[in-house]
Amino acid sequence: MAFDLSKHPCFNDQSRHEFGRIHLPVAPKCNIQCKFCNRDFDCVNESRPGVTSGLLSPGQALWYLKECLEEDSQIAVVGIAGPGDPFANADETIETLRLVRNEYPEMLLCVATNGLELEPYVDELASLNVTHVTVTVNAVDPEIGADVYSWVRHKKKVLRGVEGARVLWERQRSAIKKLVEKGVMVKVNTIIIPGINDHHVEEVAQVVGEMGVTILNAIPLYPVAGTPFEFLPVPTKEDVLAVREACKPHVPLMHHCTRCRADAVGILGEASSQSSHSALKKAMLLPILPEQDRPYVAIASLEGMLVNQHLGEASSYHIFKKDGDAYSLVELRPAPPSGGGADRWRKLASSLSDCRALVASNAGDTPIDALKEAGIRVLLMEGLVEEGLESVYCGKPVRSPCRSSGECHSCTGSGMGCG
Repeated sequence: MAFDLSKHPCFNDQSRHEFGRIHLPVAPKCNIQCKFCNRDFDCVNESRPGVTSGLLSPGQALWYLKECLEEDSQIAVVGIAGPGDPFANADETIETLRLVRNEYPEMLLCVATNGLELEPYVDELASLNVTHVTVTVNAVDPEIGADVYSWVRHKKKVLRGVEGARVLWERQRSAIKKLVEKGVMVKVNTIIIPGINDHHVEEVAQVVGEMGVTILNAIPLYPVAGTPFEFLPVPTKEDVLAVREACKPHVPLMHHCTRCRADAVGILGEASSQSSHSALKKAMLLPILPEQDRPYVAIASLEGMLVNQHLGEASSYHIFKKDGDAYSLVELRPAPPSGGGADRWRKLASSLSDCRALVASNAGDTPIDALKEAGIRVLLMEGLVEEGLESVYCGKPVRSPCRSSGECHSCTGSGMGCG
């Protein structure tokens, strides 16, 4: 599908009065601590990154998106921008993006991240047609970055000072390079911090410009209470203009940033409506994604005709949907790689978040429990794929032995514990 990339209001100044965006707050955890950041989850009167009036699961986020789109037809972009970092919450982020892409194939998808754990997910973002990614880069010199970050958590190890800043920039650089190679539009955000990196922003612009980023957003520090930088001065308009003028020869610049919240909705610069705020609060009370919003069924099958694979042995799953009175194959979806213990099954549940059931010849209790917790029923049987699909979608009994992870209506006694 061809996307109209010009509709993104943050990447295109001409679009910001015509098209809006919505941020889905599904990523609470962060993997770095910036000295200017204090994540406040319930500050309705403050507009800045890191704050939101609520946190949502992926299923709740999809319901919330539907409510907001009914009210605001100008929304052209769905983004994930915290309140922490999307890839410190990678399962929730990818699941949310998958749900939105399946429901709204034409929607622009966007992610804003510090970039520390971005690179491993670039291929998956590209496969989901995520068209825009913002990476916050405050220093390309670790000596300067050491004064910006309190710590960086990478591979379960907390790094401080120059070492932490060095690892962060190396990871950012690698991820940006890969995004550009994939044809994803990249925006770099750089905070202008007086006395810390204000003299260094031009070097950031030069480096990322040479890497092929689409646009640079050099924005003044917003001192936040309770942070190490709370008493630093706000850069003057003249100082900001001087920094931007120095950056101009190296990369196109954004001039209209409004420091969006993690739950921002609508046109840039306009406050979110009361109805969208109410919808967010309602979404927070919803259960996991209801079955009617999970259109697909995953089948563990070697060739797509028979249910003939153990859940744990399958390297991929055939994804089917119901089309009237028939069934059609949507795609062959890769399974998470073997190993990793329980984390593998959590990743599987995330990758199958748009499926109401998984049908396999057999499965262990641990993956069944993980899928069940995510609201995905597991039907264990052998036989024709169509028979399994009829059981899931229509409640018809299966003639072959079966066992279900939930309340079973598929058979009338098979000796397998479901009758």
